[in-house]
Amino acid sequence: MTLSDARLYLVAPARLAAGPLDELVPELVAAGVDLIQLREKNLEAGDLIELGRPVAAACQRIGVPFIVNDRPDVAIALDADGVHLGQDDLPIDVARRVFPQAFYGLSTHSAEQITGALLHKPDYIGVGPVNATPTKPGRPGTGIGLVAEAAELATVPWFITGGMNETTIPQALAAGGRRFVVVRAIVEAEDPVAATQKIRGVLDEVQL
Repeated sequence: MTLSDARLYLVAPARLAAGPLDELVPELVAAGVDLIQLREKNLEAGDLIELGRPVAAACQRIGVPFIVNDRPDVAIALDADGVHLGQDDLPIDVARRVFPQAFYGLSTHSAEQITGALLHKPDYIGVGPVNATPTKPGRPGTGIGLVAEAAELATVPWFITGGMNETTIPQALAAGGRRFVVVRAIVEAEDPVAATQKIRGVLDEVQL
């Protein structure tokens, strides 16, 4: 699986509503998840490594790319494939010196940030949040217009974020989006595998 081929990017804590992420990885990937990011914003490095080990191992066993949020040092410890950085995190050029083997993604929230991010040659970018979401407290939604702008500006694979689920994805697809980050629609679902299948079914109605 390459970043260009990926459509469905799961960002999740180590435990979903339905159970531990590591135990669910095989079924989620079979249902259509292409990338998995471990996001635990409030943990120190040691605790994050401890929680991340079984998730990293599960991803490695099944061959799905495993990404760590914010922390290239933790990514090294977990032998991760990638690191996702926010606008206020370590700059990509510095992070690459820390962990040069990883691929890097960068969050963007405006057309100006997309243009600026591309100067640093990320391997992919996140675009949004299109809708306000509790996973990004205090950050307003960008609106669907940013999707159309990203479709014009982005020269690397780009993933739409912000309240993406089976009902909101069609509008983003119509605006030119093709790759999506999903959090709550899978993380909080009673049946995350069924939720993934529904979302993937909506994505697959439109070719990459």
